[in-house]
Amino acid sequence: MRAVIEPDLRGLDRRYRPALMAFFMRRAASHSDAEDMTQELFAKLATAQVSPMDNADAYIFQMAANLLRDRGRRERVRANYRASVHAGIGSGTGDLEPLDPARVLLGRESLGEVSDALRELPDRTRAIFLLFRLEGMKQSELAALYGVSVSAVQKHIFKAMTHLTRRVRAGE
Repeated sequence: MRAVIEPDLRGLDRRYRPALMAFFMRRAASHSDAEDMTQELFAKLATAQVSPMDNADAYIFQMAANLLRDRGRRERVRANYRASVHAGIGSGTGDLEPLDPARVLLGRESLGEVSDALRELPDRTRAIFLLFRLEGMKQSELAALYGVSVSAVQKHIFKAMTHLTRRVRAGE
């Protein structure tokens, strides 16, 4: 006998919600976490392309176990990150510097200087530079887009970099 996962979400909910909630409640930190994971599993089932199978129950509970495993991994990554941030800021020896108002203000001023310098560039040079640096477009794509040679694109990028470098150094 083959069990088929029902495409009807109400049928899935009636059949599996109590068992999934119990499964997650035994393993999750709270009732709301169990409810969230149950809902997430139903959302995945709703979009899954599943063919008839011998054991739908095993499939659904394997999905539930995978969901728990993924959530556990995410929580470990977050906990490690929080610990590293806390250790770095607390000791003053970490890679991260605390955000103090003076540092934020200096960053904003520097960004303003770069923005002003970019506005001083000719429109085409500015557009090519921004598309290359910020959007990651290839020089050959930019050449085709603007109907110029790759060499011309390189000259625009060089012109923009030279101008920005001079303006930033002059502001120091």
